[in-house]
Amino acid sequence: MDKERKFGFEPVFDEESRLLVMGSFPSVKSREIDFYYGNKQNRFWKTICVYFGENVPESVEGKKDFLKRRKIALWDMVMSCEIQGSQDATIQKEELADLDKVLPNANIACILLNGKLAYALFLRRYKDLDIPYQCMPSTSPANPRFDKKIWEDALDAVFKTS
Repeated sequence: MDKERKFGFEPVFDEESRLLVMGSFPSVKSREIDFYYGNKQNRFWKTICVYFGENVPESVEGKKDFLKRRKIALWDMVMSCEIQGSQDATIQKEELADLDKVLPNANIACILLNGKLAYALFLRRYKDLDIPYQCMPSTSPANPRFDKKIWEDALDAVFKTS
């Protein structure tokens, strides 16, 4: 199967956004629904919604509303690439996200990189960024070592005030 150039999504954020979560690149299912974490087996929405004591919104608009209310921005490190299916390992000829689109226009206090590839790509371009960032266990259903507690602790660091 030949690799075909695919395109990711625009960032979801506003001036109130405090947390930026960055994945690697949208899965096939995400590209089908044209929004982040579209695979129902992905743990992202359940993890983040449960943290805030909410049910996972069914619609894309509901998810956008949730993100805005909870001051969370979403984006991916790869804006476009050649990829086979949803496999990060097949990503080639990637165009990386330009954080100047988000950072000057939001109040980002922390960046969470969802998975090892997102983190590696982030370091390639932004390792000297003056905003705290952290590699998180991937919420992908393909990750058997997912740890919800690591996500909860990282969310606490951003959203819990002493």
